[in-house]
Amino acid sequence: MTLPSCFARPDTAAATPLRLVDRAGFAAWRDAQPAAVQAWLDAHGAGAGSVAPLAVPGADGRRDYVLVVLADAADPLALAHLPNLLPAGTYRLCPDSPASLPPGQAALGWGLGAYRFSRYLKPAREPARLALDDTPAANADALAMLEASTLVRDLINTPTEHMGPAEIEAAAGALAQAFGARLDVVAGDDLLARNFPAIHAVGRASHRAPRLVELNWGDDAHPRLAIVGKGVCFDTGGLDIKGADGMRNMKKDMGGAAHALGLARLVMAMKLPVRLQLLVPAVENAIGPNAFRPGEVLATRLGLSVEVDNTDAEGRLVLCDALAYAAESKPALLMDFATLTGAARIALGPDLPALFANDDALAHDYLAAGQQARDPLWRMPLWRPYLSYLKSGIADLANSGASRMAGCITAAVYLERFVPEGQPWTHVDVYSWNDSERPGKPAGGEAQGLRAAWGLLKQRFGG
Repeated sequence: MTLPSCFARPDTAAATPLRLVDRAGFAAWRDAQPAAVQAWLDAHGAGAGSVAPLAVPGADGRRDYVLVVLADAADPLALAHLPNLLPAGTYRLCPDSPASLPPGQAALGWGLGAYRFSRYLKPAREPARLALDDTPAANADALAMLEASTLVRDLINTPTEHMGPAEIEAAAGALAQAFGARLDVVAGDDLLARNFPAIHAVGRASHRAPRLVELNWGDDAHPRLAIVGKGVCFDTGGLDIKGADGMRNMKKDMGGAAHALGLARLVMAMKLPVRLQLLVPAVENAIGPNAFRPGEVLATRLGLSVEVDNTDAEGRLVLCDALAYAAESKPALLMDFATLTGAARIALGPDLPALFANDDALAHDYLAAGQQARDPLWRMPLWRPYLSYLKSGIADLANSGASRMAGCITAAVYLERFVPEGQPWTHVDVYSWNDSERPGKPAGGEAQGLRAAWGLLKQRFGG
């Protein structure tokens, strides 16, 4: 296994010890230290509400170890502040630290904290490195999660100029090559010939051809898992054009696709016993002479006609064709991820993805997995009476409506129309972004709910 650059081998010479102490147990630990150490700790305010790392000298006056007081040792991001706060160099966890971390947690938290998007701008400094044993199985899951999270972040952070539909296809192709999967792509006018008319309509105005990217992997004898991700690589809003503020970060409108690709990577890397189908409708919602218009009636793969009330409600249009296609294979579980509505952010803020599910037990398991992984989601209702907001006088339904109420719910019940009765299905409306810099959550693209989704899949399919 190749370790990321923020880690070092355990036999690295001169690694500085990190001694971890729970804040709750700090007083008792401090009282057990030699008088000179107690005086040093008191002089620097250690433990008095501070979680800043503190170098502690030995009898010779040289640094003996670095004290790290943990506010919550069970937090996956408990060490995430350290890679860019500690001086450059290599560190190792003291095996006799009073506080212990769950298996793999050090690797995951350290790696998430060390992340910087460096394609265009070199970071001001290299992160501190953690000496990490790459052989124990305990770290395998954490390192796989770290690689998947890094993939999600990198894809979202990349500007649309370098992350259009073809680049989404290339990212899926790289995964297919790495894990022995099969990649199939339907692009341009072939979408019409293959009955994906809604995907074609949304992406037809761009100079970059819309496409449906499909990856298949696994043993046919295993239960089928379908993962769908919204891949709108940039969203101008179409002819219902967004304002400047609303359009500024629309490179992240393919965040659902990024999450789907990251989760698919986990499934394949960890050899989950499933038959995986990954689907990404990848388009750019551009403005041009052949852009789809408000008032048009679009065909869909399922046969339902959809009146376009608003061209800025395009995500549900590309997803509905992909969901209908995925459901044709009757998967044991159908999951989708999408940066679908601003209404979900109004309701839950930037950190809580909105979970919709058509099965209570499935929703319970998803939420429980999120709690277990400290990666929470919040369930929102599939309140079907709100379909009345999407009533059309000339089509089976509209893609939006005049009311601004319950926007994330109306989007979800729209999608549900394209999922057959009895098909287990989850929909996550995810922000995919950090607006500010926090330890382990750098500003920019973010994997949200990924650990929860992976926990659900392991519980459901026995990985």
